[in-house]
Order: sequence, then structure tokens, then C-alpha cells
Amino acid sequence: MATLQSLADLNRANVADATNEAPVHVQKLDAQGRAYATGKRKDAVARVWIKPGSGQITVNKRPVETYFARPVLRMILRQPLQIVDRVDQYDIVVTVAGGGLSGQAGAVRHGLSKALTYYEPELRGPLKREGFLTRDARVVERKKYGRAKARRSFQFSKR
Repeated sequence: MATLQSLADLNRANVADATNEAPVHVQKLDAQGRAYATGKRKDAVARVWIKPGSGQITVNKRPVETYFARPVLRMILRQPLQIVDRVDQYDIVVTVAGGGLSGQAGAVRHGLSKALTYYEPELRGPLKREGFLTRDARVVERKKYGRAKARRSFQFSKR
């Protein structure tokens, strides 16, 4: 490595480094031909496997309609498939733990989006534009000592 003598030398070195383009994403499959990804939201962690199939979704060994009974949660879960127009093309197996149902649905959406990009790397663009590949980092604030909750004080009494 040569030492740099001027700003022009530094610029030439940066141009040489810039020839390395963005990373090329390749398909990641396991031995059974499935794509696997982990999704997280609040305290929930979802492990998602996808493989080509008829569109059957299983969550913790139960159909998605029984596990996520509220239609809004099922809608959240299916958003990545609708964005990339792959609604009935993949069988999805999910194990999810922790948190409540809303956090679990968000975790499944995150994991499903990542698994889709592992199976079909060209889907990364549309999913990233919608924000489905970004881990939502908002979590519950911790309780502080001397407080009733995270921020709420105990009731004040003058006497």
C-alpha cells in the first residue's frame, strides 16, 4: 500500500475502491429447498420457512385463521406476499414466540419478507421500498425506580 501525498492521491484511491459495486444477493436455501429467516418485533421472535406450494400458511402447527383470529393480523402477515404478487405460490411454516399477537404478526411479516428475499433476491427492491425488511426497533421502555411506571410518577400529596 502506497502512502498518500496529496488530496488527489486520496481521490484516486477512493475511485479505485468505488469499483466494488453493491453486494449481489444470491439465493439462500437449505437442504430441503426452503428459505429460512428470522423476524422480530417488540418481544416476539418468528422463525419462518417458505417453499413453493399452494399458499398454505401454518403458524405454530395451526392454520393461520385459527392462530391469528383477527382479520387485521392476517392482513399484516400477508402484506409482503401481496406487494410482490406471490399470494398462493408459497407454503409458509412459522414458529413464533414471545410478545402479544400484534407483535407476533409484525415479527412474522418481517421474517416472511426476509425469507422471500432469500428465495427470490430480485424481490428485495419492492419489499425494501415498503419498509418490510427493516426491523422495527421500538420496544417497551423500562420501568425506573421511584416511579409507578416508566414515566408516570406516584400521586403527589402535599400533606
